[in-house]
Amino acid sequence: MLVERGVRATNTGAVGDAYAIAANYLRRTGAIPDDFVTNDRLLTIIVKMFHRGEVNKIRLANLAIAKFEAHELV
Repeated sequence: MLVERGVRATNTGAVGDAYAIAANYLRRTGAIPDDFVTNDRLLTIIVKMFHRGEVNKIRLANLAIAKFEAHELV
């Protein structure tokens, strides 16, 4: 879905796609439980990066995975 903001159109579906990619990976590695509950911390990471201007779903997912895993190590 495209949302018009001024002159720029933003693909809000990128957040959902990025979350699905990152959550699938993290479930497979055991970092998050294998259930259908949304992981709020992962979603927050993705939304913050999206609001900062990152719109590529693959890059969003990869950066979110890295930040999520880095926080788990601390």
